[in-house]
Amino acid sequence: MNDLTEQQQIRRSWDQPEGTSFEAWMNTRIARFSTRRYDWNALKFQADHDPKYRRAQMRYIGTGGTGVANDSSVIPSEHFTFSTMIIPAGHEGPPHLHVDVEEVFFVLRGKLKLILEKDGERYEAILTERDVVSIPPGVYREEINVGEEDALMCVMLGAQKPITPTYPPDHPLASIKRG
Repeated sequence: MNDLTEQQQIRRSWDQPEGTSFEAWMNTRIARFSTRRYDWNALKFQADHDPKYRRAQMRYIGTGGTGVANDSSVIPSEHFTFSTMIIPAGHEGPPHLHVDVEEVFFVLRGKLKLILEKDGERYEAILTERDVVSIPPGVYREEINVGEEDALMCVMLGAQKPITPTYPPDHPLASIKRG
């Protein structure tokens, strides 16, 4: 079997399904805001541990890194995921680590304190409207809403299905089972 034949046999999430019109196919590539709902349960296990971790995800492309196994309303992901996240005023995303992917935060609204840590070094920055950060794999990241309104950000992860993130070994969430 030559390489071209093997390539032709691989189905990717963006391939047009056989027998599907171009219009019907393109309609599966659109995720409209009007059909999305904020999922306050995606990270509920964190909020159950401490209410300051309450936040919501709205998925568009793939299911992201929250551990949600399936969401039939999303555009299938091939190489990255894309969602939005609301972090209420005074709430935070706990420190976590992605070992396999780069993660991007693009702030649409609000004021977030970003804390990054690696090998005992710490970096802090304030992100506001239209600021973006790209965090490499292996760097702990934490986002704290230090503003007076809900913060809204886009979140993009650089893999179809990222490995579920982990917490620092000494963090209370490190021993919590998801569910």
